[in-house]
Amino acid sequence: MVGGEAPVAVQSMTNTDTVDEVGTAVQVADLARAGSELVRLTVNTEEAAAAVPRIRERLERMGLDVPLVGDFHFNGHKLLERHPACAEALAKYRINPGNVGRGARRDTQYAQMIETACRFNKPVRIGVNWGSLDQDLLARMMDDNAALAQPLEARDVMKEALIVSALGSAQRAEELGLGHDRIVISCKLSGVQDLIAVYRDLAGRCDYPLHLGLTEAGMGSKGIVSSSAALGVLLQQGIGDTIRISLTPEPGEARTKEVQVAQELLQTMGLRAFNPLVAACPGCGRTTSTVFQELAGDIQSFVRDRMPEWQRHYPGVEEMSLAVMGCVVNGPGESKHANIGISLPGTGERPVAPVYEDGEKTVTLKGDNLADDFKAVIERYVARHYGRDDQVAAPAAGSSQAP
Repeated sequence: MVGGEAPVAVQSMTNTDTVDEVGTAVQVADLARAGSELVRLTVNTEEAAAAVPRIRERLERMGLDVPLVGDFHFNGHKLLERHPACAEALAKYRINPGNVGRGARRDTQYAQMIETACRFNKPVRIGVNWGSLDQDLLARMMDDNAALAQPLEARDVMKEALIVSALGSAQRAEELGLGHDRIVISCKLSGVQDLIAVYRDLAGRCDYPLHLGLTEAGMGSKGIVSSSAALGVLLQQGIGDTIRISLTPEPGEARTKEVQVAQELLQTMGLRAFNPLVAACPGCGRTTSTVFQELAGDIQSFVRDRMPEWQRHYPGVEEMSLAVMGCVVNGPGESKHANIGISLPGTGERPVAPVYEDGEKTVTLKGDNLADDFKAVIERYVARHYGRDDQVAAPAAGSSQAP
């Protein structure tokens, strides 16, 4: 379910050639296992459309029922008509009103796609993008604006055209028989302030579920920061029902990074919980060794690796908080605020690391096996606090633990 009281859903998109059934199914599986609740596929050729039902079958054999969204441009009306198995296998269609044809053909071809959605009872995302805005509509609105005594800036006309295109297309879809509750809208731009302005306006003019995403967000920290800045403002105002972080992957980087960032954005804002959060201090002159940095990274990886198993047996564990701190200044205090925290010795401090559980000091760790000992503490805490009585194992004595 999307919209209403449903939690904000995380979406992603494959970058494989959809014709490559194995490669696409594997990437969809990776994205789904990382936490993507919908995965969009490019459906741009006859071969890609024919591959979709086989990809769906492969996923089912893998035990995955993640909804697949078909991304259609230019020829979607033909592909959906010629490949009913594709139309059936997809959970949703994404239609870009700017890329369904020009003039009279636009209306006919758009109608064909909506009628297919009605026939197969599929929801539709009407996805308007400023890079492929309906040029006929934009030209008319620019002409009308030029005739005004006080014309708007061209950029403001373009932003209004995005909204008009989305709402007009949604109204037409309803006239063709698609239910109001079967429509999702998106109006994507690549500028942070532009995106915020458009979605604020859009949210005030309709009650359709809205998909948020900064298009062409970019690579690395730039893409993460700009997407988080734009979506964070909107989500804080209660705007948005699904989100995608459209990162350009670094060479060799996993596609799942965009899912991780989306989850962390929602979780740090307190909107959803996906994984235990690990707080760690930034380091300073008191922490000249790299021990606490290495431990923080190790614990972050450990938690992510353990989550699939924990989630099966320990409901609620995703809300657990951990802290890995580097010296005595904030270490004990921050560790007490977390469910489990460890305060490592800073430069010149005594070589011991007190551990706190729910604000109480429970053990002091020291020695070469500190990382493994702390992981054992976490495992016991998870079993005690999130498991059934028959799952709680007796605590194992750590070789380097001292009371």
